[in-house]
Amino acid sequence: MLFGRQSDVAGRGWFGKVSGRRRWRLSTKLLIASSIATVIGFSAICTSVMLDMRRGEEELARQTLENLAAGIDADISRNIELYDLSLRAVASNLVMPEIKGVTREIQHLILFDHAATAKHFGVIQAFDAQGNLTHDAASLDPAPENRSDEDYFQVHRANPDVGLYMSRPMLRRSAYSVVFSRRINDSDGGFMGVVVGSIRFSYFHELFGRLTLNPGDTITVLRRDRTIIMRTPFDIEVIGKNLAERPSWRADNLKEGAAYAGVGPVDPTPRLYVRSGSTSLFFVVVGKPLSTILNLWHREVIRIGAIMLVLILFVVGTTLFLAREIRRRAEAEDKLEELATTDALTGLKNRRKFDIEIDAEWRRAARNQTAVAVLMIDADHFKAYNDTFGHQAGDQVLVGIAICISDSVRRAGDCPARYGGEEFAVLLPGLSVVEAFAVAETIRAKVVQWSEDPVTTVSIGVASVTPTAAIDWTNLIEAADKALYAAKANGRNQSVVAAIPQLALVA
Repeated sequence: MLFGRQSDVAGRGWFGKVSGRRRWRLSTKLLIASSIATVIGFSAICTSVMLDMRRGEEELARQTLENLAAGIDADISRNIELYDLSLRAVASNLVMPEIKGVTREIQHLILFDHAATAKHFGVIQAFDAQGNLTHDAASLDPAPENRSDEDYFQVHRANPDVGLYMSRPMLRRSAYSVVFSRRINDSDGGFMGVVVGSIRFSYFHELFGRLTLNPGDTITVLRRDRTIIMRTPFDIEVIGKNLAERPSWRADNLKEGAAYAGVGPVDPTPRLYVRSGSTSLFFVVVGKPLSTILNLWHREVIRIGAIMLVLILFVVGTTLFLAREIRRRAEAEDKLEELATTDALTGLKNRRKFDIEIDAEWRRAARNQTAVAVLMIDADHFKAYNDTFGHQAGDQVLVGIAICISDSVRRAGDCPARYGGEEFAVLLPGLSVVEAFAVAETIRAKVVQWSEDPVTTVSIGVASVTPTAAIDWTNLIEAADKALYAAKANGRNQSVVAAIPQLALVA
């Protein structure tokens, strides 16, 4: 029965081994922590650099678009101002008293002699207070027209302080144009009519055509009320549309002289939009796709990201390799330590390890003023059994006794050990002599119960003491050993408590 239980040794942990994963040494943890910190640090630096590069690309694009918007705004403003001079001249000449006393040919010469005649400028016309055409720069005898229903006519008639007025895009004389008009006032400020001119879309097409634009770039000219006057790429469907009528777009998204990144009001392409500092008539919005602006940045992110990924994989791989080697070395050292402190036959601690453990426990008990108990165990009639049945059978008896001891001693601080030959020792920190005696009797009873041979018994000496400055732990071992010999002298197969007054044994 004793020897049939030997297969339980590994499962019951009688060798004192603790199952589960080994804890890594501090050096391994520091290596992993430093590697993680290094990876995080370099990643943070690269991320910061990438974000700075992105901001730099966006700022450069914003400045470029600002310059482009300002240039377009200045060109359009210059031409409108030039054209407005002609409208002002016609409006002022029409109210001169002298003009009524000359022939129609002279009137035409006086009114339109200094009128701008660029190829993109439309014909200047004058209408009276009822909206009827009175003068036309292209003809001395123009066909009858009435423009009283046009928005520019109604605006000037209702408001004398409008000044130069820009209309919505319209089809004028078979060409899409933007009409510019001024009010004609009499000497008392009364409404006498309007003078009207236009700038054809061909002007904007030519202006934008001189620019080098990338696919997806947009230029939009808007009236002050956010009506689209012109846009490139040209789309007749959006010309004349008022963005104020689109609830998905708010004017605050793009304020005067500011920039906006995101989806615009016309199409779903995300762009960086920049708005010019507007005049009283119009403003210019220039847009560039964010994908185009960040194209170079994206390539750099991919390149640097790939390099960082390779470096991270290298650092992680190297760290794991070194950590594994350190762990394997630690396991080898632990194995060597185990071999150096474990009895090869029984799996219990050897005498060297027992001495180390009892010295540490003795010091701890002295600080805490707690008891330390020791059991000294010896196999009865072992030499005779060994000589009769052989060394192999004797070894099996020793293993069986070791199993009984391990099954009876289960606390974490207890230390069962093979002390030498057929002698065993058990360190029981914190137990009084009574408690230690109970453990000894449990061991002895198990040996008797499990032994198939009634000859196989053990004798046990028990000693327990609270350490003082006057004694050493060797005195405790000596007392337990004397109690063991007393057990053998009294007939063996029994436990005897040491009774030495000078050790101040704990009863």
